[in-house]
Amino acid sequence: MRAARAHPYPTAAAHARRKPGGHGPALAHILTGPRYAEIVWRDGEGEVWIMDSEGLREVQAPLKERYRRDPGAAAVHLTASGDLDVPGVACRVTTGRALVAAGLHPATGGDGTLVCSGDMLLEALVACAGVTLRAVATSIGVDVRGGSVFADGDLDVRGTLGVAKDAAVGFRAIRVRFELDTDADDAALGTLLRLTERYCVVLQTLRGGASISAEAIART
Repeated sequence: MRAARAHPYPTAAAHARRKPGGHGPALAHILTGPRYAEIVWRDGEGEVWIMDSEGLREVQAPLKERYRRDPGAAAVHLTASGDLDVPGVACRVTTGRALVAAGLHPATGGDGTLVCSGDMLLEALVACAGVTLRAVATSIGVDVRGGSVFADGDLDVRGTLGVAKDAAVGFRAIRVRFELDTDADDAALGTLLRLTERYCVVLQTLRGGASISAEAIART
């Protein structure tokens, strides 16, 4: 559903939007202001904001100009963490909500109300690394009573905004850290870390790269 185009920033309107796969319209309305012309629908788990192309350009234009003048301002640091203080081979990751609506990071024009997909990538890494560590610890007999998993990464948003051709689109570096409640010695911890890195699917995918194909089709 698109925002009304009679005026780039409508003063008021009411709309109904059907949830994908849902059974009826969700409440929707236009948010107004100097930056956005967008529809919002709320349905229990949160809200989804839909921005039109004009609103997106208005939001991103000053950001792009700022990053051209000051490339250092485009550096973004994201983090994620997980909890190993759960029973069994598991890792509990905090995502903020059960049903995630992803959107732009504030550094690329978002307002911070939606989850950044970069955060979700780090959360997937934390979850996979945590579960893998639990499985490896169980397998080799290292007693891990609990602990935490942390991941953080750095990226230059000039790449995804097309501001600088020499800026990579994606993370420049990602770090993973385990803080464990264990009596294991350094040798055992070294083995645990080495095997966790070796068998963590998400970590190995990010480290080694994968052959990825993409296509776009019109849905009928």
